[in-house]
Amino acid sequence: MTSRDKILSLFRTHSDQYMSGQEISRSLNISRAAVWKQVRALRELGFEIEAKHSQGYRLLAVPDLLLAADIENGLNCQLVGQSVISLSEIDSTNARARRLAEEGALEGTVVVADRQSAGRGRLGRRWESPSGVNLYCSILLRPKIPVQQAPQLTFLSAVAVAETLNKICRLSAKVKWPNDILVNGAKIAGLLNEMNAETEQIHFVILGIGVNLNMIEEQFPEELKYPVTSAFLETGKSVNRLIFLQELLQCLDRYYSEFLLEGFVPIRRRWEKLCNMMNMKVEVDQGNEILCGTVVGLDAEGALRVQLNNGKVERILAGDVNPVN
Repeated sequence: MTSRDKILSLFRTHSDQYMSGQEISRSLNISRAAVWKQVRALRELGFEIEAKHSQGYRLLAVPDLLLAADIENGLNCQLVGQSVISLSEIDSTNARARRLAEEGALEGTVVVADRQSAGRGRLGRRWESPSGVNLYCSILLRPKIPVQQAPQLTFLSAVAVAETLNKICRLSAKVKWPNDILVNGAKIAGLLNEMNAETEQIHFVILGIGVNLNMIEEQFPEELKYPVTSAFLETGKSVNRLIFLQELLQCLDRYYSEFLLEGFVPIRRRWEKLCNMMNMKVEVDQGNEILCGTVVGLDAEGALRVQLNNGKVERILAGDVNPVN
């Protein structure tokens, strides 16, 4: 933790009282001048800190920032969130998490950014990532599972994101195969999971998550070819990003532990309950052909099962799936 993080932690644990500069200095083993410098920096970030002569400092209000110390404070996880890295801006949280993984970072490391300059979605599509409104994070996992089971983690993260949206934002989010989360038919979140592995061994998996929380209509690019939305546009209420992220990390932690113990079946059942196309007629665009049929669920490995009009059940491993009007 930086000196700034430690001072914030002290303010939070002594929220009902003033702390003198001398007390903070002694507690953190830094100079009084360093304390004042960090308090000033926190005020510049938007923290409301009261100072009273002969009494000291007291934290009154915090801005909507995602700081590592705040995220870790009160986080109830066994594995996810063991280390949290918070950045004001990054090219891509997935790219940073990958670099950290290659350097030996702990499993459960979380990278979160206020803004991404080069956010990516599925098929290399750009993910619009303005500052101060949404959630952009990546989680590093090192699961000891067969390589062919790694795609199942996409469904785990999809379930966690949808359930967190439904709990915190009071929405009715649904999952769309393979990695989209929708509200009223519009995309509100996307996942980009990446793996580093050999033939028989996974070195690491990065769960990349982007959720549109407080984005307004004017912030979405005009050239989008599909409907998009945010929690704010759906409810008219701002979302506390810190509360949302902590709930999401705790949900991911629970389901990851369950997945390692019990396998894919519990996650598959949750995903199917949240799927917006179960038992619906769909078209599957695979580039070179279009299949028509009815979605009947996932198979044991995570492929989409579509029953064609001739009764045959096809395993869909790639393609765009859309309902037939």
